[in-house]
Amino acid sequence: MKKRMLWIFTALLTLGLAGCGTSAQEKEPGYQQITAQEAKAMMDVGAGTIVLDVREQEEYDQGHIPGAVLLPVGEITQESASAAVPEKDTVVLVYCRSGNRSKAAAGELAQLGYTQVYEFGGIQDWPYEIE
Repeated sequence: MKKRMLWIFTALLTLGLAGCGTSAQEKEPGYQQITAQEAKAMMDVGAGTIVLDVREQEEYDQGHIPGAVLLPVGEITQESASAAVPEKDTVVLVYCRSGNRSKAAAGELAQLGYTQVYEFGGIQDWPYEIE
């Protein structure tokens, strides 16, 4: 009887897990990753484009992309996102030097409903940065 119950439990658990969630390959990040050149072109053309620099305040004060808005490192809430980007259909370029913070921030913005989010982090020597 115990073996039968264990088998039934295992089968139910397996069926339940198989139907839950999606694989990493099936998930769409909700944002598009672009190159530095593409980001620069979008900045040059796009009036209304907002560049978010994901950093600590001290790093931002030491130099940032001209016109970029600081998006402090950490969890992004609806309030913090809407303070930086009021309209959800605005073109948003998300940047950080390592690429890790910008990917996380871009994903969070996409989950909050922002529809035109582009990430271009991982650029150690951004040539347009104010020193």
